[in-house]
Amino acid sequence: MLRPNANDFSEQLQRVPYFAGLDAATVQALAGLATWHEYAPGAVVFLEGDNNTGLYSVHSGWVKVVKFSLDGREQVLRYFGPGEVFNEIGIFLARPNPATAIALEHSVLWQLHRTALQPVLTVRPDLLLQVMANMADRIVYLAGMVADLSLHTVEVRLARLLLDAAPDGALVRQAWLTQSELAARLGAAPDVLSRALRALADAGLIHFDRRQITILDRPGLAQRARLTE
Repeated sequence: MLRPNANDFSEQLQRVPYFAGLDAATVQALAGLATWHEYAPGAVVFLEGDNNTGLYSVHSGWVKVVKFSLDGREQVLRYFGPGEVFNEIGIFLARPNPATAIALEHSVLWQLHRTALQPVLTVRPDLLLQVMANMADRIVYLAGMVADLSLHTVEVRLARLLLDAAPDGALVRQAWLTQSELAARLGAAPDVLSRALRALADAGLIHFDRRQITILDRPGLAQRARLTE
């Protein structure tokens, strides 16, 4: 793939909420300092334990951030697609990565090293606060995930995921969103996930196939998700 134009990355940065307030010259300068990386499906972007160097922005493709157990079990923490940024912790700390990032399909990423971002944050406390607010949102998200994994069944977790990920009523399944991948997102074994999908379908709450999962009864699904009394 031809290297994306830095001007395209500049426009992409301006669509990120906490970069939106920067003047065009500053954004253009940041874009000029970014490095471009291309990854094949399944390629590792960074490994847990490796040195953490900065912020990533997805130009195209999809990336997952995961934790692995000693026996190889996988827990997906989050997916990131075009226009999204991740690894804000790399802006502030030179410490080992807390998780592993893997390309789910052919992906192009831009990386902004902390040495490029920290001078801008130093003179723009408003931007610093926005970055920190975004990190706080991620912490809240992860805290909710921990609560779901420890307190709720796979069926409840699946119902909540569908309600959150399919606001328009259908979760279109990317080619990489296999049964095993969805199970890793929910912290479940594939066979347990299959039973949960079938239970929700048999109850008339959803319809699913290889291409998408459609919500048929949103109020009923919310009850299964224990979001209503």
